[in-house]
Amino acid sequence: MITIEHHSKTYEFETLDEAMNWAKQLGEFVTIKFNDLEIAGKFGVDGITSGKFPNGEPYTWKKRRRY
Repeated sequence: MITIEHHSKTYEFETLDEAMNWAKQLGEFVTIKFNDLEIAGKFGVDGITSGKFPNGEPYTWKKRRRY
């Protein structure tokens, strides 16, 4: 059994695929728990193209190197 916690509520799913699809459609921060593992985040960003997320928002993270 896979569970997702969202806004203090718990939702149950049969498979990880079902849980991930629901989390992607929701588009908000969730915590997925299964097999003593916990994954937290906002799911759904599949990639960055031309400096933008699929929804059109700019990707602004900058990697800084310290010497």
